[in-house]
Amino acid sequence: MSRSILITGGNRGIGHATALAFAEAGHKVAVTYRSGEAPADLVERGCLPVQCDVTVAEQVELAFKTAEAAHGPVEVLVANAGITRDSLLLRMSEEDFAAVLETNLVGAFRVAKRATRSMLRARHGRIVLISSAVALKGEAGQTNYAASKAGLIGFGRSLAREIGSRGITVNIVTPGLTDTDMARALDEERTAAIVGQVPLGRIGRPEEIASTVAFLASDAAAYITGAVVPVDGGISMGH
Repeated sequence: MSRSILITGGNRGIGHATALAFAEAGHKVAVTYRSGEAPADLVERGCLPVQCDVTVAEQVELAFKTAEAAHGPVEVLVANAGITRDSLLLRMSEEDFAAVLETNLVGAFRVAKRATRSMLRARHGRIVLISSAVALKGEAGQTNYAASKAGLIGFGRSLAREIGSRGITVNIVTPGLTDTDMARALDEERTAAIVGQVPLGRIGRPEEIASTVAFLASDAAAYITGAVVPVDGGISMGH
């Protein structure tokens, strides 16, 4: 059955791969992007690009209205939009700390709150929050990012308890280092050090994260909610 799906930050990396996975499965997919051009391959596959900065409430509302007008009420939300501003704590500005939380955590709050409006009426829905293995194990130089991604776990599990009785599931995926623009920004030495901690000995592929998201959004995962699902090659095991 074709569902109306909205993915924030769907123009690249994990969000892009997730959009492709849903589109290829025949779903109606809308993707938000903050800047630049919408990816041509997503448009070619029928995805609806919507420019939206999740830190601006008015843009979130407009994005949902645009997606709803084209595809109907959002039935699956993937909150993926995120940024990094890495620095050691003593050098980190309050602006950089706040900006990461505003996008990664407060942005997810905005889109989840808006999505539940129609999901509660329908008594059905799927929300998947994209967190990070860093939320579980920590990472030097990423106190802001780790705080924002750990916040998603508490937020998602609390929301799962709030709305589970209405047939809505909320789950959290924690990817490890994945082959995206964000990972490519790391120098070779840092990348090698991280990969050296991964039991599977490599970084992840966006498609591997996307397949997990697609499963959690499917009927096969109807009895899974409040779960934290690591897709990280084993780097966070034990946390």
